[in-house]
This record gives sequence, structure tokens and C-alpha cells, in this order.
Amino acid sequence: METEITNKAVGTLSPELLRQMNAYWRAANYISVGQIYLYDNPLLKEPLKLEHVKPLVVGHWGTTPGQNFIYVHLNRIIKKYDLDMFYIAGPGHGGPALVGNVYLEGTWSEVYPNITQDESGLKKLFKQFSFPGGISSHVAPTTPGSIHEGGELGYSLSHAFGAAFDNPGLIVACIVGDGEAETGPLATAWHSNKFLNPISDGAVLPILHLNGYKISNPTILARIEHEELEQFYGGCGWIPYFVEGDDPETMHQLMAAATDKAIEEIHRIQGRARDANDNTRPRWPMIILRSPKGWTGPKEVDGVPNEGTFHSHQVPLLVDSDHPEHVKQLERWMKSYKPEELFDENGKLISELTELAPAGNRRMGANPHTNGGVLLHDLKMPDFHQHALHVPSPGTVMGQDTMILGKFLRDVARLNQSQHNFRVFGPDETISNLLGAVFEVTNRQWEAREQKNDEFLAPTGQVLDSMLSEHQCEGWLEGYLLTGRHGLFNSYEAFIRIVDSMFSQHAKWLKVTLELPWRRKIASLNYLLASHVWQQDHNGFTHQDPGFLDHVINKKADVVRVYLPPDANCLLSVFDHCLRSRHYVNVVVAGKHPRPQWLTMDEAVVHCTEGIGIWQWASNDQGFEPDVVMACCGDTPTLELLAAVSILRQHLPDLKIRVVNVVDLMKLQSSSEHPHGLTDLDYDSIFTKDKHIIFNFHGYPWLVHRLTYRRTNHNLHVRGYKEEGTITTPFDLRVQNDIDRFHLVIDVIDRLPHLGSKGAYLKQQLQDKLIEHKHYVHEHGKDMPEILNWKWKAFDVKK
Repeated sequence: METEITNKAVGTLSPELLRQMNAYWRAANYISVGQIYLYDNPLLKEPLKLEHVKPLVVGHWGTTPGQNFIYVHLNRIIKKYDLDMFYIAGPGHGGPALVGNVYLEGTWSEVYPNITQDESGLKKLFKQFSFPGGISSHVAPTTPGSIHEGGELGYSLSHAFGAAFDNPGLIVACIVGDGEAETGPLATAWHSNKFLNPISDGAVLPILHLNGYKISNPTILARIEHEELEQFYGGCGWIPYFVEGDDPETMHQLMAAATDKAIEEIHRIQGRARDANDNTRPRWPMIILRSPKGWTGPKEVDGVPNEGTFHSHQVPLLVDSDHPEHVKQLERWMKSYKPEELFDENGKLISELTELAPAGNRRMGANPHTNGGVLLHDLKMPDFHQHALHVPSPGTVMGQDTMILGKFLRDVARLNQSQHNFRVFGPDETISNLLGAVFEVTNRQWEAREQKNDEFLAPTGQVLDSMLSEHQCEGWLEGYLLTGRHGLFNSYEAFIRIVDSMFSQHAKWLKVTLELPWRRKIASLNYLLASHVWQQDHNGFTHQDPGFLDHVINKKADVVRVYLPPDANCLLSVFDHCLRSRHYVNVVVAGKHPRPQWLTMDEAVVHCTEGIGIWQWASNDQGFEPDVVMACCGDTPTLELLAAVSILRQHLPDLKIRVVNVVDLMKLQSSSEHPHGLTDLDYDSIFTKDKHIIFNFHGYPWLVHRLTYRRTNHNLHVRGYKEEGTITTPFDLRVQNDIDRFHLVIDVIDRLPHLGSKGAYLKQQLQDKLIEHKHYVHEHGKDMPEILNWKWKAFDVKK
């Protein structure tokens, strides 16, 4: 394949176009170096002095010239083939390249009018880079044309495929760094080509940039033999085209031939598939670009080789008061690009070079897909009330919450099939989490081989759950959302922790883009966490981890929301809200096993809208001050707390109990900290200022303490998961973590000494019950009948 490209390369670019493209590349490199180093004197119109250099030089040069090289070649093919294409910069810190190219094409000045296309604008462009009050050194939300932060090592290719799904006219150029390629998420992402439909989806053009080094080590893919590298990508289902060398003129010709070949192959694949309705999985093209790290930079610094080594990774040349001799070397480096040939007297790129960039929305920095809110349309939503579970009175019927939600999501999928803007993502857990109703209207999208007994596999589908990789599902969904569509990610609660860092990066993206008026809001990232910590009967300790909630609430209150609906009707109400919302991360935790149902749909809507409330039907403190507040958050903690309340009300009928249920976890935080938080007045009204609060919580108990530590009432006693578990019965797991009804009642008795002998006798009975329970489950392997068959009994409210 390399020989084929080499032979075709001769004459691909005319001498004049070659000269112009090389000049454009020089301009991009010059601007990149200027961003890293210069505080003043942007066009070097006077001899460079130390005071022209930033006092703190920060940035990454090593990947930058290669990315500049790629960008100018993508500009050429966009114009030649009239492509709808944008650029994902996977390498960690290629900020100077993307900022510089977006500036050269004119988009930066349109988005930021104060950065003008002249000497004054260049000075501001250079100064702002990695400078207080400026922009970061990587490709960030502030960079027009970006949907991917440079620091998100490993997710670029996943984002690219997410953007390409349901975008048949789009080509996503994804530049993968060879250090990045060593990460687990990226290594797995090469298999995303088994899910891309050549008829209904767009294309992804991966460009693997082999510059040989990471921070201070060589990279694996740059050091294996050519044959092995080609076989690896062939085995992953790609056709690699190699572009290798360091001579600029030769490399331009090779890259031009490779990009032409790749685009023509993509068009051939799509044309054949679309004209003949042929869904046969193709072998998509990719490009492997091997060029020196720090290409065109200093050959050596202080006698140490620099270009082509890891020394060029960050700032290759220290220029400060301790290295004054480097000022002249920096000047020679920058002048090697001949800026006087590239910019006019006013500092604007000369016209023959500006014409090389595409125009309007064809510029990669201005592509509408990279500002997905511009393209976003509301989902067509079914009436969730139609899926309401009939609840004649609290606790009288059983239901499986996520199974009921699955029917609602089925209708969402059906209503939006023709819009091609809604998908369900998850690592092979859609059926396990009881959302299988969606397969009544759609299939799993799957482009690989099918066999006789496969189910719900098809070349097109609104469900992508056939890859057992949380990283890929998360990345696909993020790319889908960032380019203006809607979706959700369903996962086992314990294993969502695998994408902690991906969630963090997306939350940071949302936070920063809220501060950029030109960035339009996108659809929310919706997590449905099922198969949760309290229902791991056969999986055991490894599947018990509710810690994602702790991780989520560390992010800015402007973008995170956490919901724990206690029953199916509440889940429907919450999820309808989440799918309609914009620019949040919504985390919803719900169970799939049969549970008592508590609220009618009308009651659920009110309760979820408020996010927290006193359940009057379970309380008996009407007209009195409560003796104790019994609070709960989560489906299983709610069940156990209500069972505890029923014991207390049966055996201690004079005890005044207030029952509080929390759906919106952030209600516990102060309104000064979170927009959903309760004011201190409202919090005290619900929880009182001084009564004991027994709080049964779904997750780790200290999370509730963190959210409420500023509140007046410090008599808060939280029960939750405390890292106790094994393969056991559902109730035994609750007992091991003290969230069961018996421990809760004992906790109340211990907090209220005025209960006297009545409390002491009841406590003894419950301690006996705990021993009886232990013996029973160890002998019979199931919970006691009184636990399995328990139902809420309505009590008369005594005034």
C-alpha cells in the first residue's frame, strides 16, 4: 500500500499549489511558536529581546507541526471534494496548532472580534495562550471547531464515531496521537468500525500521528515493525495508507495522494452502499502519518538533539533570564519560517494563502456540528402519564421500575426514528436492565457478521449496546450529544465508575461552555444506573459500589443533577424531565426488581417537581412536633425505612414520626451552593432544627453529611452502604450495612431515651429478629417470609 501511495504521489500537487501549501504550513508553524513564546513583537519587526518573551513559557510543541501539516491538507480536500468535515485533535496538547489554524482561516476573529486579522490581533493571540486570563494550552471549549479537549487522552476516536452516527453527509477527521493510542479506550475504539453503517451514518477518517515519543519515552506503535503495524490495523478492519518521512516537499506530495485516496475510497464505499442498499461491512481507510516530533523546530539545544526526540515534547527551548543566549536561537527558529513572505505589512495573512482555506461553514473551525446546540432540535416526547402504574394506595401493588421505563423509552425511540436524533447506549446491559421494550421498535446497530440465533441485531438501529466497553459507549454518546442529538447511557451502577474520568471531562466541558456566549447548549448527558448496589444477589461484593454519586457531586452545581426516584411513577416523571433538559449531566438511579409502588402518577409528578417532601400518608405528626424525622433516598432505603416506620407505629403508637422522601439529592445542599438546594428556612421546616433525623440513604452515608454540614440541625444519623457485602440475599445485604428495618428501629430507640421500657423491649425483640434472620438465610438461602411478604399497612392518623 505504501508503494502505491508513493507512486501516485508524484505530481499530485502542482508546483504552485505545493509552494502555497508549504507556505501556509509555515504560517501555521510560525503562529504556533508565537503562541508558546511571544508576549510582544509578533512579526519580529525589531530584533527579538527577552522582554518580548512571556515571563512563563508554557505549551507543547512536539505534536504541533504535524497537526498543522494535517490541517492544511484537510483544508485542501475539503475544497477539492466539497466536504462537510471537522477535526478532532486527540493528542494531549496540540492547542497551538488548532488555535493557529482557526485564526488563519478567519473563524477565530469572527468568534472573538477583538483578536483581529492584523499585527495587533496577532499580539493578542500570542499573549492569551497559556496566560492568566487567556486560554489553555490544549484544544479546549474556547477553540471554535472543537468537540474534544486535548487532555482527554483516549477518547478522540470514540467521540468521532459518536459524531458520525446518523450524520450521513459528515466526515470526521480524527487525529490520534501515538501516545494516546496506547490507552485502553483508544485501543478498543478501533473496533468502532463494526458499528458504522455506510448508508445511514457518516464516516470517520482516523489519522494516526506517529511522531515517536510520549513525554519522555518512545511509543509502542512507532517502534514496532512496519509489517506488524500494517497487520495490526488490517486485523482491526482498516486499510492503512502510510505517509512517512521528514522532507517537507516529499511529505506534502505523499499526504496529498493519501488524503485523495482515502476520500475517494470513502465515497466509493458510501456510493456502493447507498446506491445498492448494501450494508456489507466495508474496510474503511485510515492514514498513518510518521513524521519527526517537533518537526521544523530546533535541531538541537545546548548540544542535545531536539527535533525528532522527546526533548521537543513541551517547550523545546528555554528562554528566560537564566538562558539569555536562547533569545537569538528562538529568533532564528521563528525567522526560518520567513514571516515576511507570509504576512503583509499590517500582519494579515497574504491573500494567495487565505484562499487555501475553505469558506463559510466548510471551514473546520466553523463547522456547525462542532457547536451542536446550533443543530439541536427538541425530541418528540410521548406522554409519560400513559405509562403510569395504577397505585390505588401506597404499597398495595408491586412493579419493576426500569421495565416500566423501558416502555416509555420505546415510545421515545419510535417517535424519533425519522428524526435520526435519539439513541440508547450501554455495554450490553439494555436487556439486563429491563429496557428490552425498545427492541419492539428498533434493533441494535451491528455491522459485523450475524449468526442464526442472534437477536435484535441489524445494520441500523437506535440502540448501541453490543460492545462491552463503557468507554466506547460513553464516548459515542458524548460525540452524539456534542453534535446536536439526544441519548442516554444505561449501565450497572458499579461499573459506571469505569468512565469516571470521561464524565469529569464532559462536566468540565459543559461548565466552560456555559461561560461562552457563542456556544449553544446541548442535550443533557443522561445516565440510568440500574442493577444497583442493593440488588446484587448473585454478583456479590464486586458489583456493589454506589460511589459514582460522590464523584458527580464534586462538579459544578451548574451542570450536575442526581435523582433517586423511589418508584416507577417517579422514575417516569424524572426521566421525562431529563430527556427534555439541556446542558446537564443527569444521574438517575433506579431498580429493576419488583418493589412496592408508593405514589400515583399525579402524586409522583408533584413530588418529583418539588424534589423532596413529607409523605403525610406515612407520617403521624400532623398537628404535633415530631419526635423523630425518618428520611430516605433511593428505592431500597425507602422500602426499608417505611417497614421500620410500620414497626414503630405498631409497637410505639404514641411516637410522633415525620417521614421525608428525597428524590432530588441536591435538595439537601444549601440554595447558596446549588440551584436546586433548599433554603435554610425550608430545610428546617422539613427536618426541624433540633430533632433526631434517621436518614436511610442509597449510597455512602458520608455523602449526605457532606451535603448538609452547613445546616442548623446536626442531629443527623445517616445509614447507607459501608463496604459490607458478599453473595447473599437482598435483605441480608441491607442487614450487613445497617439500612434494614430492624437496625433503623433500634437506631430510633437509641436516640430517644424517653421511650423507656417500651423501647427496651422492642429493641430486644428486634435484636432477636436479626439473629433469627441470620440463621434462616444461612439454612434456607432466602429471606424470611415476613420480609418477602411484607406490605405497607395504612394507619389511622390520630389528631
